[in-house]
Order: sequence, then structure tokens, then C-alpha cells
Amino acid sequence: MSPLRAPSTLQRQRPLAPDAPVWLFDLDNTLHDASHQIFRIIDQRMGQAVAQALGLPADEADALRRRYWKRYGATAIGLVRHHGINLQRFLASCHDFDVGPLVHAERGQLSRLRRLPGTRIVLTNAPAHYARRVLDALGILQEFDGLWAIDHMMPMGLPRPKPSLALMHQIVARLGVPARRIILVEDTLRNLKAARQAGMRTVYLYHPGTPFAHEQYGRDQYVDMRINRLSTLLLQAGAGHMPGNPDRA
Repeated sequence: MSPLRAPSTLQRQRPLAPDAPVWLFDLDNTLHDASHQIFRIIDQRMGQAVAQALGLPADEADALRRRYWKRYGATAIGLVRHHGINLQRFLASCHDFDVGPLVHAERGQLSRLRRLPGTRIVLTNAPAHYARRVLDALGILQEFDGLWAIDHMMPMGLPRPKPSLALMHQIVARLGVPARRIILVEDTLRNLKAARQAGMRTVYLYHPGTPFAHEQYGRDQYVDMRINRLSTLLLQAGAGHMPGNPDRA
């Protein structure tokens, strides 16, 4: 299997202490509230793109969109695997809009991120161009060291986004640190489950607007910390109270 591409370098570049954590932050409904407005637009555009590409009525296209998201973690994966859709063109058609007026997040996020020790990387199943625009609109782009987007998750030329266990193992290998030093912060439990199977620590941010969130409420054995607001984690970790056990075998 081809190695995972290195994450795109963002603006923050600081020395990393030998035992410092590596934070992997999901983007939508984790670093910002995509359910506030953005998901609605993406879902509409994605439904239209599926309908146009496959010649389906709107209701069938929307049902297929949701089914592929639930099965693969990203609608685009099902379209590539089963219908030969061009991944880059499809993602561009669904995410190419002005996110600036639509982003919504907790206040004080910038200052809290600055106090978070370690390396910070965004890990998202969204395309890189969209992720950069969202981070820039939030005013926190400069607080991250790197970005892994669906564009980078292409071993053997096929996309393998979260919750792929192979992806999680490749992330650990690419970062070159013990898996227990890596902490994934996510709103989707199945992604956290794969991370734990790869040896990472996990933080579950419950968001009622996450697709199928009603099916994953609670705290499972592969969750080190469950939160309802990102600020809870940032305040605790910034004060030195880290999730999970970094010495776990």
C-alpha cells in the first residue's frame, strides 16, 4: 500500500518537545458548528451533484448520498467506488462556496488553542481547499501545524478516509511518534473507534447535528473523554489535564 501523503503545512511552526502530544482535530462539527448553516448547503449541492451525475430523481439521489456517507464515512467514496465519479470534480462542486458568512464557533477559541501544548493537525474527510477556507474564516488557521484532508488519503490511488483503520495506522507511521501520544478529537464515534484500535487516545465531542448522532450518543470503551463543547477540552488540556493515559501500552 502506498504511504499516506504528508499533511499540508499550515502557518504554525514551533518546536515540539519529545513527549508533547500530537492533536488531530476533526473539522466539521468539531472545530466549528457546520450544522448551523454549512452542512445544509453542502447536502443540497451534493444531492444535486449526485442526481445530475447518475440521472436520479432528487429523493433517490439524497437517499444514496446518505447511504454512502453512513457506509464509507464520505458520500464521495461510494460514488468513486461504485460509479467511477471523479473525486476532485465532485468535491469541488459541493464545497465551492463562500463559507465566510456561514462559519459559527465558540467564542475565545483562538486564545484557548494557543495554550494547547503539542502539535495540532486538522484531520478531515472534507477537501483541503474547503478546510483551509473554514479555518481562515474562523481566524485559527495559524494555530495549526498541518492539514490532512480527503485529498491526501489516497493509497493505491483510491480514497481511504476516516474511519479506515488502515488510514489510522498510516497516520501513526507518518507522524513517527508512539500512538499513545496522538489524540483524536471527533464528533463521530466510529472514527474514534478506529483511532483507538490503532492505539491513539480519543476525545468524543457530542454534537446533536452530526449525521446519525442519535445512534451514537453515550460514552464507549474506546472514548477517553466525552465533551459537549470544545472549550471544555481546550481549557482542561491547556491547564495540563490531558485525556486518557499517555503511558498506556
